Amino acid sequence: MKLYSTLTDDELVRMYEEGKDNAFDILLKRHQVKLFEYIFFLTRNEDFANDIFQDTFVRAITAIRSHNYEATGNFGSWLICISRNLILDNHRRQHNTTMVSHELVDENGDVKGDLLNDIRLCEPTIEQDIFKQESMEKVRQMVDRLPDNQREIIYLRYYNDMPFKDIAKILNISINTALGRVRYAIINLRKMMNEHNISLTA
Repeated sequence: MKLYSTLTDDELVRMYEEGKDNAFDILLKRHQVKLFEYIFFLTRNEDFANDIFQDTFVRAITAIRSHNYEATGNFGSWLICISRNLILDNHRRQHNTTMVSHELVDENGDVKGDLLNDIRLCEPTIEQDIFKQESMEKVRQMVDRLPDNQREIIYLRYYNDMPFKDIAKILNISINTALGRVRYAIINLRKMMNEHNISLTA
């Protein structure tokens, strides 16, 4: 087990494909906390989150055993993508509809407003400071007040440390749209921080 723990996710997947079940135990241990937190973050229902969590790993096991996992070094992102699709499928079955974005987008699916989509204007140092606040609970409460699509992307970017290209793939949006949503979210968070007199750390 100790030897396995030093391997990359893709190496563990390959070993699991070859019949070494202990390899998947390591993968589960490595990703279960972040995955469950993400699912619960979206569903806000512990029982439902547990069901989705279990179904996600069943889907993952089936895909790996069928040699349908493409080694990309993004196993964690792949799990999140599976779980999100399961949640969306459940929502559609219950409501007989599709989920729509709250944002205005153009014919290419990009958020309108080039200024807000410019990566040079995302102010990464300010964004990082917001999520390094000593009063993290207050920041989390403010994140909870954001629109759903902004909350989710903030969670993926800053609480799951996921790159924009992976976020765009999971959410099935362009990188520009992902950048735009983060930018809108940061603007909204800064407004709320000002309202609550929460200052950025130096």
